[in-house]
Amino acid sequence: MKRFINYVKECYTELVEKVSWPTWKELQSSAIVVSIASLIIALVVYLMDKSFETLLENFYRIF
Repeated sequence: MKRFINYVKECYTELVEKVSWPTWKELQSSAIVVSIASLIIALVVYLMDKSFETLLENFYRIF
């Protein structure tokens, strides 16, 4: 039990004193970058899905 309490105390100390947390401005800019990248990737996947759907429809229409 003492080892567990010591572990929790060390974790807390590390999170408070050793971790460099981003500022609010950095956090906002990172969130915007991630949101834009997610939208672009979703658009690319959607376009690939539609193009393969069209390609397969045309392929099956021939045969």
